[in-house]
Amino acid sequence: MRIAIATAVYYPQVNGVAVFSHNLAMGLSRRGHDVMVICPSQTGRNYTEMIDGVKTTYLRSVQAKIYHDQIHPLPERKRILGLKTPRLLYKHGFRVSIFPLLEVKKALDEFKPDVVHVQVSDPIGLSVVSYARKKGIPIVTTEHNQPEVLTGSMKLPRMIKKPVDALLSMYFRDRQSKSDFVTMPTEQAIHHLLSKHPIGVPVAAVSNGVDLTHFKPGRADDSIYNKYGISKDAEHLLYVGRLDPEKNVELVIRAFKKALIKIPKTELIIVGDGVDKSRLEQIVMKNKLNDSVKFLGRVMPPDLYEIYRIGDVFVTASEIETQGIVLIEAAATGLPLIAVDEGAVSEVCRNGENGILCKPGDVNEMSDAMFKIMNDKAILKKYGEASLEIAREHNFEKTLDAFINIYNRVISSRSS
Repeated sequence: MRIAIATAVYYPQVNGVAVFSHNLAMGLSRRGHDVMVICPSQTGRNYTEMIDGVKTTYLRSVQAKIYHDQIHPLPERKRILGLKTPRLLYKHGFRVSIFPLLEVKKALDEFKPDVVHVQVSDPIGLSVVSYARKKGIPIVTTEHNQPEVLTGSMKLPRMIKKPVDALLSMYFRDRQSKSDFVTMPTEQAIHHLLSKHPIGVPVAAVSNGVDLTHFKPGRADDSIYNKYGISKDAEHLLYVGRLDPEKNVELVIRAFKKALIKIPKTELIIVGDGVDKSRLEQIVMKNKLNDSVKFLGRVMPPDLYEIYRIGDVFVTASEIETQGIVLIEAAATGLPLIAVDEGAVSEVCRNGENGILCKPGDVNEMSDAMFKIMNDKAILKKYGEASLEIAREHNFEKTLDAFINIYNRVISSRSS
């Protein structure tokens, strides 16, 4: 097949949609399909590259300087009279294609896809759907977000948040209804958005999946400990992900401080970068946790695969996950999971089976979970083995099989 994937975020950006879109494009190409990715340029100009067998079409873009691009390191904030100034704008702002319809038409006309797969309702995604409908090209849409996830990160007052959530839900359903097939990462996400408002389009849960060949249990290579200054003698709680306010990493740090009293030979390893990193580092310093909390910054494969193997337990306090690729990656490495009972994380972190789900915002409960798992080798082993079993359900090869079947289905249906 000839498959066009449209996305607002793409490698080397680090977030769930970007990672999934990149994995999908590479995986489909490995299976012998012709794949084109349409995404915003990171330079601003329009150009096309062949990357690992995938035709990657970058469309003209502008910077939205109010949000970081997740690619470049964040510089330290400037100081005035000894005080750090607030970070209002970013030198390397998030790239957005504003009016991409003409470029989208040109790209699709040249590539002539059998099917288009749209990831995000940005101007690129909307333009691809509009032109594909006009040309009679089958459309598959994956909904990665939930309205409550988007508004939750904005910290809106409840009286404003509720009507905004309702409007966003209507918008999401309207967008999906223009597709030939809709997928979401979990059954829970489908139920939440569509159970009371069917859209008249086939819908299926398809996991984001991970490549299980990269994530395996076992001890990390000694060179990784030395490279990142991590103690070989300590046990390790691990967080991997963006360091942005909506990820609630501060809660993990505060819970770790309380747990450290009972499990003193433990380090908290924090992997990732984001707008909240500087503030989190200050919290660690103020709480005198410098010796026990390590910020590794942005770590890319293959080092990232080894970093997971350093961990004994994976922990996150994020309340905005529609599935959580990092949770699957940690489970595939055989790590017990600690997370909050919010969003769709319970489909990967199963309370009492491979981890512990805590109440959102509850420092004491998360601290107790850290102590309970780290202090009991039997639970550590039991949860780790269960994680491996759960991870097998999210093998990326199964994800590829599912999408190839969906593409064939919509192509066949449109042809008939």
